[in-house]
Amino acid sequence: MTDPKADLRHYLQTAREALLWKLDGLGEYDIRRPLTPTGTNLLGLVKHVAGCEVGYFGLVFGRPFAQELPWLSDDVEPNSDLWATADESRADIIDLYRRVWTHSDQTITSLPLDAVGRVPHWPAERAEVTLHKVLTHMIAETHRHAGHADIVRELIDGTTGLRPDNDNLPEADKSWWAAYHANLEQVAREAGQPT
Repeated sequence: MTDPKADLRHYLQTAREALLWKLDGLGEYDIRRPLTPTGTNLLGLVKHVAGCEVGYFGLVFGRPFAQELPWLSDDVEPNSDLWATADESRADIIDLYRRVWTHSDQTITSLPLDAVGRVPHWPAERAEVTLHKVLTHMIAETHRHAGHADIVRELIDGTTGLRPDNDNLPEADKSWWAAYHANLEQVAREAGQPT
């Protein structure tokens, strides 16, 4: 038998580590550069998820994080939590995220899964939540953003996967991948032709 809380915590931690791994080996420009029309960037994803955990594992359960995060206030420009300013270093954001993990993990450890909290920005009929629901939500949220980071990192230098030792891809050389990509492009073009 396993402990359900430990299982949930494991999946959250796996996503956290995957997200941070996407920063490894890249320079300041690459971790900040927006690679989608909506500005998705690696360091911004880490900053965003740190802020999410501060809210969901902190404020929701009356356990505020010790540091105020200015990008979470009501009077900031939209998406301030999705990019790092020039003054916010990689080390600062990573350190913040790791301190947030510690705070979140203390909430997870100290409360039962059926502990009730309130999400102030959710509709009133859904605002009352349990720790179980918040853990599930943050696992989904963190893995979603780790997936975004995986795509952004692949666009930067071709690195993919959940961990350095697990890219979840078939073993193949560059020529195989080029042929595979060309085949998918051809299939897409054929499917896109009017019949």
